[in-house]
Amino acid sequence: MSASPTAKIRPSRKPRRTAAERLRLALDALCSGLATIEQHDEKAWASITFSGARHSLRLTFSGAEAVEAGESFVSILPEHEFTIPGQLVADATITNVRHRLLPEPQMVVECELLLLIDA
Repeated sequence: MSASPTAKIRPSRKPRRTAAERLRLALDALCSGLATIEQHDEKAWASITFSGARHSLRLTFSGAEAVEAGESFVSILPEHEFTIPGQLVADATITNVRHRLLPEPQMVVECELLLLIDA
Protein backbone atom coordinates (compact mmCIF):
# COMPACT_ATOMS: atom_id res chain seq x y z
CA MET A 1 0.00 0.00 0.00
CA SER A 2 1.13 3.47 -0.77
CA ALA A 3 0.90 6.30 1.67
CA SER A 4 -1.64 8.99 0.82
CA PRO A 5 -0.16 12.38 0.14
CA THR A 6 -0.77 14.98 2.79
CA ALA A 7 -2.56 18.03 1.50
CA LYS A 8 -1.04 21.31 2.47
CA ILE A 9 -3.49 23.76 3.91
CA ARG A 10 -2.80 27.35 3.05
CA PRO A 11 -3.88 29.99 5.48
CA SER A 12 -6.64 32.09 4.02
CA ARG A 13 -5.49 35.50 2.89
CA LYS A 14 -7.41 38.62 3.61
CA PRO A 15 -8.28 40.47 0.44
CA ARG A 16 -6.07 43.50 -0.13
CA ARG A 17 -7.66 46.79 0.78
CA THR A 18 -8.45 49.13 -2.07
CA ALA A 19 -7.21 52.71 -2.16
CA ALA A 20 -10.77 53.84 -1.34
CA GLU A 21 -10.89 51.61 1.75
CA ARG A 22 -7.48 52.86 2.87
CA LEU A 23 -8.61 56.45 2.37
CA ARG A 24 -11.74 55.86 4.48
CA LEU A 25 -9.60 54.35 7.26
CA ALA A 26 -7.21 57.33 7.14
CA LEU A 27 -10.11 59.80 7.28
CA ASP A 28 -11.69 57.89 10.17
CA ALA A 29 -8.43 58.17 12.10
CA LEU A 30 -8.17 61.88 11.27
CA CYS A 31 -11.71 62.34 12.66
CA SER A 32 -10.89 60.36 15.83
CA GLY A 33 -13.56 57.85 14.82
CA LEU A 34 -16.31 60.43 15.44
CA ALA A 35 -17.57 60.83 11.86
CA THR A 36 -19.89 58.70 9.79
CA ILE A 37 -19.04 58.49 6.11
CA GLU A 38 -22.45 58.91 4.52
CA GLN A 39 -21.32 58.96 0.89
CA HIS A 40 -18.14 58.12 -1.00
CA ASP A 41 -17.88 58.48 -4.77
CA GLU A 42 -14.79 57.65 -6.75
CA LYS A 43 -14.05 58.79 -10.30
CA ALA A 44 -10.99 57.81 -12.34
CA TRP A 45 -8.62 60.66 -13.05
CA ALA A 46 -5.60 60.91 -15.37
CA SER A 47 -3.22 63.44 -16.83
CA ILE A 48 -0.37 62.96 -19.25
CA THR A 49 1.99 61.90 -16.46
CA PHE A 50 -0.22 60.72 -13.58
CA SER A 51 -3.25 58.54 -12.97
CA GLY A 52 -5.44 57.98 -9.99
CA ALA A 53 -8.92 58.84 -8.75
CA ARG A 54 -10.86 61.78 -7.38
CA HIS A 55 -12.76 60.88 -4.21
CA SER A 56 -15.80 62.88 -3.08
CA LEU A 57 -17.02 62.19 0.45
CA ARG A 58 -19.74 63.39 2.79
CA LEU A 59 -19.06 62.95 6.50
CA THR A 60 -21.53 63.56 9.31
CA PHE A 61 -20.46 64.54 12.82
CA SER A 62 -23.31 64.13 15.33
CA GLY A 63 -23.14 65.40 18.91
CA ALA A 64 -21.09 68.14 20.55
CA GLU A 65 -17.87 66.10 20.80
CA ALA A 66 -18.16 64.94 17.19
CA VAL A 67 -18.82 68.49 15.92
CA GLU A 68 -15.67 69.63 17.72
CA ALA A 69 -13.76 66.84 15.94
CA GLY A 70 -15.39 67.99 12.68
CA GLU A 71 -14.16 71.55 13.19
CA SER A 72 -10.66 70.19 13.71
CA PHE A 73 -11.00 67.98 10.61
CA VAL A 74 -12.00 70.98 8.46
CA SER A 75 -8.98 72.97 9.63
CA ILE A 76 -6.36 70.24 9.18
CA LEU A 77 -7.51 68.28 6.11
CA PRO A 78 -6.06 70.53 3.37
CA GLU A 79 -2.52 70.35 4.82
CA HIS A 80 -2.61 66.84 6.30
CA GLU A 81 0.18 64.47 5.18
CA PHE A 82 -1.53 61.15 4.47
CA THR A 83 0.28 57.83 4.55
CA ILE A 84 -1.64 55.56 2.19
CA PRO A 85 0.46 52.74 0.72
CA GLY A 86 0.80 53.05 -3.06
CA GLN A 87 -1.04 56.38 -3.13
CA LEU A 88 -0.12 60.03 -3.00
CA VAL A 89 -2.77 62.51 -1.87
CA ALA A 90 -2.17 65.35 -4.33
CA ASP A 91 -5.07 67.54 -3.23
CA ALA A 92 -7.52 67.61 -0.32
CA THR A 93 -10.26 70.24 -0.28
CA ILE A 94 -13.28 71.00 1.88
CA THR A 95 -16.12 71.78 -0.54
CA ASN A 96 -19.05 72.36 1.82
CA VAL A 97 -19.84 72.56 5.55
CA ARG A 98 -23.34 72.65 7.05
CA HIS A 99 -24.22 73.03 10.75
CA ARG A 100 -27.42 72.18 12.60
CA LEU A 101 -28.09 72.74 16.30
CA LEU A 102 -31.39 70.92 16.93
CA PRO A 103 -32.35 68.29 17.92
CA GLU A 104 -28.60 67.84 18.58
CA PRO A 105 -25.50 69.55 17.23
CA GLN A 106 -24.59 68.15 13.84
CA MET A 107 -22.06 69.06 11.19
CA VAL A 108 -21.99 67.73 7.63
CA VAL A 109 -18.70 68.09 5.76
CA GLU A 110 -18.18 67.45 2.07
CA CYS A 111 -14.64 67.06 0.79
CA GLU A 112 -12.72 65.99 -2.28
CA LEU A 113 -9.37 64.27 -2.40
CA LEU A 114 -7.25 63.48 -5.42
CA LEU A 115 -5.27 60.29 -5.00
CA LEU A 116 -2.51 59.50 -7.48
CA ILE A 117 -0.91 56.12 -7.97
CA ASP A 118 2.56 56.32 -6.42
CA ALA A 119 4.66 54.06 -8.60
